[in-house]
Amino acid sequence: MTAPPVLPDKVSEPRRRILSAGARGSLLSVVRMVAALAVPIVGFLLLWLTFNFLRDSDANRLLVALVAIVVGVGGVWLLYWGMDLLVSTVLPARIRESIRPAVFVGPALVILAVYLIYPAINTTILAFKDAKGENWASQGGLGNFIDIFTNSDTLVAIRNSLLWVVIVPTASVIIGLAFATLTDKLGRRTEATAKSMIFLPMAISLVGASIVWGFVYSFRSAGFGEQIGLLNGIWTGMGNKPVAWLLQEPWNNLYLMVILIWLQTGFAMVILSAAIKSVPEDLLEAARIDGASEWKVFTRVVLPSIASTVVVVVTTITIVVWKVFDIVFVMTGGRFNTSVVAQRMVKEFFTFRNDGVGAALAVILFIAVIPMMVVNVRKFRQQEETR
Repeated sequence: MTAPPVLPDKVSEPRRRILSAGARGSLLSVVRMVAALAVPIVGFLLLWLTFNFLRDSDANRLLVALVAIVVGVGGVWLLYWGMDLLVSTVLPARIRESIRPAVFVGPALVILAVYLIYPAINTTILAFKDAKGENWASQGGLGNFIDIFTNSDTLVAIRNSLLWVVIVPTASVIIGLAFATLTDKLGRRTEATAKSMIFLPMAISLVGASIVWGFVYSFRSAGFGEQIGLLNGIWTGMGNKPVAWLLQEPWNNLYLMVILIWLQTGFAMVILSAAIKSVPEDLLEAARIDGASEWKVFTRVVLPSIASTVVVVVTTITIVVWKVFDIVFVMTGGRFNTSVVAQRMVKEFFTFRNDGVGAALAVILFIAVIPMMVVNVRKFRQQEETR
């Protein structure tokens, strides 16, 4: 019986190399997998520790701001980088690219659900409960809504909000459209300068704009010094007595609307100016050749061409108007019959501690904004289809 042949070293050496390479590949895969799992875990742990530090009332405020910026930006980057690494190392190549978009969109959907969807559902439930949010409200849970539509103060707020919704978007779009049309006739440099000056108020917050216009409407009673308000300076210069503008009902509501019109006109002008420039020049020339005046060219050609953009601008400003709170809060605090729904909602929540009525007002605002959002989305889709 013969012994089995012994393989030469020339055959066994490549096999050892293959086994060694396979072991190194397996080890590398394990290391990559551990790293991919560790990065998201470390990222979540880092963010959790950061949140605990930010809630510390004894921590240095400057250090808190610095940590929030560094960890907020770096932590999010680390989280997404770790999840991308996890997808690249763990998942098979055939499904990797189909899973990667879901991994990147997932955190955004979670944040959207936690900070938007859940509060909306919770607020809706709270709207049907009592002031403390513990038991159901009277009238089968509808007591808060009945109070809103029978209470004179909240009815004033609803009336004022409706006036804001009608006047502010209309005035902003008309003035913005006029500026857009006029500046389009200027030279390039002059047009840029004029548009920059008109758009400049958009850079100011609502609170900042309210403070600026507070000096415009400022009034001092007799014996409390000279008038420093711009309007009263002009008014008294004409030989009249100073006027407490913000006490003049119901005109004080219009004076507050002027502030938001001043802010939103620049936005309307920029959007409408871009729409006007997109109207084909050949179409305008054809209308002029047919004998149409500039006014007819504007009303019969330009306006129909930019109608969808006008609707989008109107609905966008309307959404802003429904949510206006800062201007009323800073200028009058809702007194002198100037309250609006958003300001009344905050007052119910934080002044009267009536969570039920406050939530009901929030639901009313939400319902009022939904049609505007639907119109915006539809018009946006129509514009995308025509491009």
